[in-house]
Amino acid sequence: MHIRDAVEDDAEAIAALADAPADVVRNLVHDRSVRVAERQQRNHDPNVDTDASNAELLGFVSFDAHDQTVHITQFGGTRDACERLLAEPVRFAASETMTVEVLVETEAADKKAAVEAAGFLEVGTGPMFRGSRTIRYRQEP
Repeated sequence: MHIRDAVEDDAEAIAALADAPADVVRNLVHDRSVRVAERQQRNHDPNVDTDASNAELLGFVSFDAHDQTVHITQFGGTRDACERLLAEPVRFAASETMTVEVLVETEAADKKAAVEAAGFLEVGTGPMFRGSRTIRYRQEP
């Protein structure tokens, strides 16, 4: 699995994972820090551009920072990919001595498991999101 910054060309694949319109995801890629996890089957020819590699998107995470907190705004994909991707905003927050927060819908068992496996602690309920209750998770510096 390879983690990298998302680019606009990833919007369709991220949109499928996020169940969101591709144009909304394109804006997300421009407005937030977005990382993707991909399974790559690289061509071993050093003269071939990396864009020509066959990559499958396994997950994504988007985050931004304000008020001494890194907020994970969205994430999705396979559980393994989510666990690895959640480490990206955590690493950024640690370097800036900031707290990290994420909201997870109460019905999203795989996301809750990934967040807990990444070291986040449940700190209470969050706001309603798309008609669902959320749980607030936090990781302190």
